[in-house]
Amino acid sequence: MSQNTMEILNVKDLVVNVEDKEILHGLNLRMNAGETHVIMGPNGAGKSTLGHALMGNPKYEVISGEATFEGEDLLDMDVHKRSQAGLYLSFQNPIEVPGISISNFLRSALEQRGEKISLWNFRKALKAQMEVLQMDKSYMDRDLNVGFSGGEKKKAEILQMLMLKPKLAILDETDSGLDVDAVRTVSVGVEEYQKNQNGALLIITHSTKILEALKVDYVHILVNGRIVDTGDVSLIDDINENGFERYLKAEN
Repeated sequence: MSQNTMEILNVKDLVVNVEDKEILHGLNLRMNAGETHVIMGPNGAGKSTLGHALMGNPKYEVISGEATFEGEDLLDMDVHKRSQAGLYLSFQNPIEVPGISISNFLRSALEQRGEKISLWNFRKALKAQMEVLQMDKSYMDRDLNVGFSGGEKKKAEILQMLMLKPKLAILDETDSGLDVDAVRTVSVGVEEYQKNQNGALLIITHSTKILEALKVDYVHILVNGRIVDTGDVSLIDDINENGFERYLKAEN
């Protein structure tokens, strides 16, 4: 468990609708800086809904509840301000952005946050992080995600996280659809974030592949839009062995 007790996220009784259907039914979650939390649950439990609602995606309508980020009202911020405040979401299905290279995209993102960095220093830092992720240097001048494989898109998402250094990084099914080698490489990038940032990490997944090499403080089980259990990494072993059946039975 993290020794840093500074609260970074506090979600209370969050109710979220998607297309007029209630998906989250009063969710509660509290995280401190430096902690890694995992949210696991079966497909359709509402895991991705939580990530998108926290980022302010307008498709995900917050009906009631509260969410604060470093003590500030998160729900009152637009998407741009949430990003500027240090919130980052790695998408389950990253979109292609034709006409904008990875390099230009990231440098622009840093500048919009008020960070001034010379082109030489920026490209040096970018190359260093690409080495961590075993990405060929040519990718920095390729259009973001255009023509990328699934694994390359996920690496590009983790590269953004390492360069932007968010205070809270939300990884939404980052290991989904990846082969063993790609999962290992992405895990190395996440480990790099854990070691070098004092931010918090929220990993949303129904798998456990990406968790094997990571330090995890808390595991939460999300079923039918509610967190129904919280524990340590032993919960991951339990899910691997027994699945979510007992939680689903308890909810029915």
